[in-house]
Amino acid sequence: MIYQKQIFVSILVVVACMLAANFAVAEETKPSGTITIESHSVALGFGVNWGHGTLKFKGKEYKFKLNGLSVVDLGVSNVSATGEVYHLRHLSDFAGTYNAASAGIAVAAGAGASYLENQHDVVIKITSKKQGVQFTLAAEGLRLKLIE
Repeated sequence: MIYQKQIFVSILVVVACMLAANFAVAEETKPSGTITIESHSVALGFGVNWGHGTLKFKGKEYKFKLNGLSVVDLGVSNVSATGEVYHLRHLSDFAGTYNAASAGIAVAAGAGASYLENQHDVVIKITSKKQGVQFTLAAEGLRLKLIE
């Protein structure tokens, strides 16, 4: 019964994050670009994330790497994610530290949603698919860096 309540609360938070992300970018309906991410995480209360991805912006592809921390996180997982990037006017504004509100649960396979924003007001809406065992109901910070 306790796990059912945790799953229910997690689902509500995921839905709330997705709705908040939709309202936040409602003014700009067309994304500036898209991203794909492959990452890994290990967590026991605090989590560590690392990985790489590709940004598609103005008809070109740019590789980037990511690393970050999370709290209220437990488990080990591999994550494949896709997302839309908003308010990106210059490529140089993409790199930076993104703050995120996330929610998700994975037992063998699961899903999550994140809304991220950096110091240049670039917004990324991410939907992820996880493999492994992980429970997340947390604030996260991710650092994205373009690979030259």
